[in-house]
Amino acid sequence: MVFSSAFGLRVWSNQSIPGLPPLPSVSGIDVQVWLGEMPVRSGNGSYSASQTFYANGSHSPGSEPFLRVWKVAGDKYFRFQYQDGTEFLIEKTGSQVWATWPEPWTLEDTAVYLLGPVFGFLLRLRGVVCLHASAIAVDGRAVVLQGSAGAGKSTTAAAFARLGFPVLSDDIVAVEEQREGFVVHPGNPRVRLWPDSVRALFGNIEALPRLTPNWDKCYLDLTAPRSESELRSLPLDAVYMLSVRQDDERVPCISGVAARERLIDLIANTYVNVLLDPAMRANEFSLLSRLIASVPMRRVVPHTDPASLPRLCEVILEDHRRLASIKSHSAHASENRAHGSGAGCSPDRAKAGGGRLEGT
Repeated sequence: MVFSSAFGLRVWSNQSIPGLPPLPSVSGIDVQVWLGEMPVRSGNGSYSASQTFYANGSHSPGSEPFLRVWKVAGDKYFRFQYQDGTEFLIEKTGSQVWATWPEPWTLEDTAVYLLGPVFGFLLRLRGVVCLHASAIAVDGRAVVLQGSAGAGKSTTAAAFARLGFPVLSDDIVAVEEQREGFVVHPGNPRVRLWPDSVRALFGNIEALPRLTPNWDKCYLDLTAPRSESELRSLPLDAVYMLSVRQDDERVPCISGVAARERLIDLIANTYVNVLLDPAMRANEFSLLSRLIASVPMRRVVPHTDPASLPRLCEVILEDHRRLASIKSHSAHASENRAHGSGAGCSPDRAKAGGGRLEGT
């Protein structure tokens, strides 16, 4: 038995999951993971393919989709089957997962799926909204880096890591609403990088190990040493949307996001959103609507030159700390008004400051 933690979930597995550091023990179990086996079939509880719930990838004659998903055994489970033969069975409650894989694939190959789309979907089953993003810790609070595929989320997160800022999560950012507000849970302690990004950050594509011998992607290991900020959930402080890179001397630069665009941008970049049912969609829409009302969103235009990555990090940090200053000033002004003090901002100025904080 191996205990670990990922995305705010306490995990038990029948063997170590590559990428997740084992823990001595955990108090209670949220998810059980069975690697290299499937549950025993009984009665009419067949796990064989029935009606396809989702198919993604090649639809050319004679080609299999990259991924097929079925509901099986009376809709008690979701069956994931990848083109390479790797399979997962996910209990509808999001409390158990089984995985098998054929040769020449390995446990390491399977863990790439497991700690990506499989856990992303499992979290959605449990009611946790996930952003396709990276998250870093700045001054004890979470800052999310979001954008479309290829926008440079992981590369920017790794650049922050090289500057000494903890990376909370990469690829999947699990966001949960608690009494005090929104928090981001720490995820898989690896940043996945393509060789070009490794070369840009470290000068040599051999500087980092590959995720598996069968994949080109590499990873930046964040497991040792890990600070307290990397091991606990942190309040969500801001979301930065990475736009298309530009070859312009005025970038990197940051601007606000119009109110009408915030929800659209977030929904477009939620994780495994193609697999959501109407109830999951409704939960996502409701939570993200509350999120954009309380968390600043900013749009970032990076430069095409990888050498500008340190400057990109500086620009984001400067903007985030300016927002924090405005927020602190606004809260102080509100407190003064509540106590009848004449000090601080006038109501109009405080309201203006709040508008700037929201980035309109």
